[in-house]
Amino acid sequence: MTHLLNDDDDAPEKDKDADAAKPSTPSIGANLFKSRTILIFGDIKDKVAEAVTAQLLAMAYENDDPIKIMISSPGGHVESGDVIHDMIRFVKPDVKIIGTGWVASAAAHIFLGAKKEHRYCLPNTRFMMHQPWGGVGGKVSDIDIEAREILKMRERINQEIATETGQPIERVRKDTDRNFWLSPEEAKAYGFVTHIIGSIAELDKA
Repeated sequence: MTHLLNDDDDAPEKDKDADAAKPSTPSIGANLFKSRTILIFGDIKDKVAEAVTAQLLAMAYENDDPIKIMISSPGGHVESGDVIHDMIRFVKPDVKIIGTGWVASAAAHIFLGAKKEHRYCLPNTRFMMHQPWGGVGGKVSDIDIEAREILKMRERINQEIATETGQPIERVRKDTDRNFWLSPEEAKAYGFVTHIIGSIAELDKA
């Protein structure tokens, strides 16, 4: 087949050159990393804990500037929450955590990983604390072991809440015996939240 040349034959090459000259648009992930911001949304699971840990370590390696975590979650695996809670304290940079939507169960535990002065929430955030629970089947001896582990886990988390909020352990035990919901104002009075903010400008000033 004979190929007939015309003025449009070199258009693809011109388009490539034009595209190469355009500045590339950074991805959302790249922008978040550049702004040192981590998002935690949805159920707290092992994959979420792994991703957040990787981001915290990578940002800490870059420099010591503060890191921001935005969190909205119904909770999830206690151990996955423990990982993120501990990693917030493990890295050298200060971590500012900002609650939005709802911060419940394991997410509330993560929230308390930040220093008290670095705990923020947006105006419509809801907080919820409760005792850890789980179901297990099998031998009676296995059920007994799991029950004792849950009780130890419950006491550990209650002690953490008491330490981080300044509330007496007796009150925390009573409050977390059932789902205990808090508005931003109630969470602030309880000692859970320090700053209720409505804009990023307020976060930058705090």
